[in-house]
Amino acid sequence: MNLRFRVSSLRIAAVTVVLAILSVNLPAQEPFAVVNHYDKHEYMVPMRDGVKLHTTVYTPKDTTKQYPFLLTRTPYSSAPYGENNYPPFIGAQAEKFARNGYIAVTQDVRGRYMSEGTFVNVRPQITNKKGPNDIDESSDTYDTVEWLLKNIPHNNGRAGIYGISYPGFYSTTGTIDAHPAMKATSPQAPVSKWMAGDDFFHNGALLLPHAFDFFASFGWPRLKPTTSDSRRFDHGTIDGYKFFLDLGPLPNANKKYFKDSVAFWNDMMKHGTWDEFWEARNILNHVGNIKPATLVVGGWFDSENLYGALNLYGTVEKLNPNNQNRLVMGPWSHGQWGYDKGDSLGLMKWGSSTGTFYVDSVIFPYFDYYLKGNGESKFAEATVFETGNNVWRFLDSWPPKNTAAANLYFRDKGKLSFEAPKQTVKGLEFDEYISDPAKPVPYTSEIRHWYNAAFPVEDQRFVWTRPDVVVYESDVLTEDLTVAGPITATLFVSTTGTDSDWIVKVIDVLPENYPIFRPDGQRNSPKLRGAQVMIRGDVLRGKFRNSMSTPEPFVPNQVTKVEFVLNDIFHTFKKGHKLMVQVQSSWFPMIDRNPQKFVDIYNAKESDFQKATQRVYFSPAHPSHLRMLIMK
Repeated sequence: MNLRFRVSSLRIAAVTVVLAILSVNLPAQEPFAVVNHYDKHEYMVPMRDGVKLHTTVYTPKDTTKQYPFLLTRTPYSSAPYGENNYPPFIGAQAEKFARNGYIAVTQDVRGRYMSEGTFVNVRPQITNKKGPNDIDESSDTYDTVEWLLKNIPHNNGRAGIYGISYPGFYSTTGTIDAHPAMKATSPQAPVSKWMAGDDFFHNGALLLPHAFDFFASFGWPRLKPTTSDSRRFDHGTIDGYKFFLDLGPLPNANKKYFKDSVAFWNDMMKHGTWDEFWEARNILNHVGNIKPATLVVGGWFDSENLYGALNLYGTVEKLNPNNQNRLVMGPWSHGQWGYDKGDSLGLMKWGSSTGTFYVDSVIFPYFDYYLKGNGESKFAEATVFETGNNVWRFLDSWPPKNTAAANLYFRDKGKLSFEAPKQTVKGLEFDEYISDPAKPVPYTSEIRHWYNAAFPVEDQRFVWTRPDVVVYESDVLTEDLTVAGPITATLFVSTTGTDSDWIVKVIDVLPENYPIFRPDGQRNSPKLRGAQVMIRGDVLRGKFRNSMSTPEPFVPNQVTKVEFVLNDIFHTFKKGHKLMVQVQSSWFPMIDRNPQKFVDIYNAKESDFQKATQRVYFSPAHPSHLRMLIMK
C-alpha cells in the first residue's frame, strides 16, 4: 500500500503521483518543462451520489490532434495544487508519455486531500449496485471517465489507468466494471488481499514497521478537504529495532501513540483472523469479468506487494482466459521501476538499466498501442527478468511450461540435497534452537528507523551464525540451476510453546572468488565474495498453518507439519554457487514478535511472551523440504 517512490515517510506520498504520467520528484535527466507543453486545469468532478472529486487534468497545448486519457487515482494527493502551479520537473517515465502527447489526469480519491466524501481503506466492492448511493472505487472511476469524455476537448475517446501500490489497487478497481472507453489498465504492485499475503501481512504475520509507520502518517482523520493530509512521525531514534522492541506488545501502539485516533489501526487489531472484514477487502474476488487489456507489473524483491502482483495476474488469467492479460516482473523493490533506472538493488548489479527498458520497451508501447493504435500487439504473455543470469525473458506463460517439480531436502549436518533422507542416526533427526522474543533475529544488518528496501537481496552472513537460526547448504553446483515459479516450504517442526512463527529464506551462496570485474564493465563489490544473497524469504504465523480464519495452537513438543507457499522467483543459481536455506522463528522488526503462546497477539501482554525450544526435523518419516519448479 505504501507507494514507495520515496520522497517522504508516506512513500512518494502526494508529490510523486502528481500526474502518474507527468509526475515529479523523480531523478531528473533533462528537465521537461510541463508548462511549455501542457495546460493545467483543476475540476471538482461529480460522482453519481453527488460527491465531487478533485481532479487535475493536463492537456497538450497542441490542439491539432486528439489524445487519450491516462488516469491515476490516488490517496497520496494530486499535488501541486493550483492551476498556475506546475510540476517543476519530471523524470524519464513521465517525460516519455509527455513528449508523445497524452491527456494526463490525477484524482484524489474520495475523502482524501481536496476531494469530498469519506475515505475508506480498500473500499469494499459492491457486486450488485442498485442505486446512486451504491458507490465503490469502480463506480467512481467509471463516472470520472464519463465526465472526462464529455467535458475535456480533443480526446480520442480512449482511456487508460495505472498506478503503483495503493494507486495500483485503484487501477484494479478501474478494470472492474470498466467504462467502455477504458481500453487498457496497468495495476502495479497492487494491493489485493490484506491479512493473507499482501502489504501489511504475510500469511497472518504483521509487517510491523510498514503498518505502524504508514498509519502513523496516513491514518489520522481528515476534518475537511485540505492540501496537506498527512503527518510525520518522529521515532526519536534511527534504530528501528530498538524503537519497536521498546514499543513492547502491539496494544502499546495505540496506548502510547495513536490514542484511538487512527481508526484503521484499531480495526486491524480487532480483526486478528480472516473474517468478513478482510473478505470484503479481497479484490481478487471481483476480477471475473475483465474487459480492458491488463498489464500487471511487479518487482521480484518487493517486500510488500509481490503477492498482489503475482496473484492478481494469476487470478485474472484463470477467470478471464480470453482477456489480454499480461505480466511484467523486474528485479525491483517496491515501486522502484517508477522512479529509478533500475540497474541495481543494494549490492546487486543487474548489468543493464532495467527501469529504462521497462519504460521504453514495455509500458510506453503498451499504452501507445491500446490508447493510440500505434505499433503492434506483439506483447509477451510474461516479460520477466531472470536474476542470476540477469537477462530479460519473453515467455508465453507464467510460470513457464518447461519446468519439472523437484524437492530439495533438509539433511543432517546442515546439508541440502535433492535426494530424500533414507535413514538418520537416532537422536540426530532434527536441529534445535531456542527462540527468545526478547532477542529476536534482525531482518537487516542496517541501523534505520524505516526498513531497508534492499533487504530482500541482503547478504545473510550477519545472522547465519546466530544460535536461533538453522542453516542447510548444498554442495557446490556443477551446473546452472534455474528455478521459476512458486516455492512450497514443507516443514516438520515442534515447539515447546503453543504458537510460533516459521521464517524460511532461500539463499544463493556466491563463491569466495566471485569476480570483482564484470564483462559489462561494471565493478562488483568485494563484499559479494562468499555472500549469502537472499533470493526469497517469507513467514507463516504457525497458528494459521491450516486456516486463516480458524487458528490452532501447537501441541507442545509434538511433531507438526507446517506448509506454506513462498512467492515466485525466477533465478539461476550459477555453476560454482551453492543453495542455502535458513530457518528461524523471528524476523524483527519486519515481522512483529510472536509471543510463542497461543493468544490474540493484538491484545497480548508482556507476560505472554516466552522463550521456546524449536525443532526442525529431517528424518525419512518427517522430511522437511522445499518444492521447486526447475527449468528443463
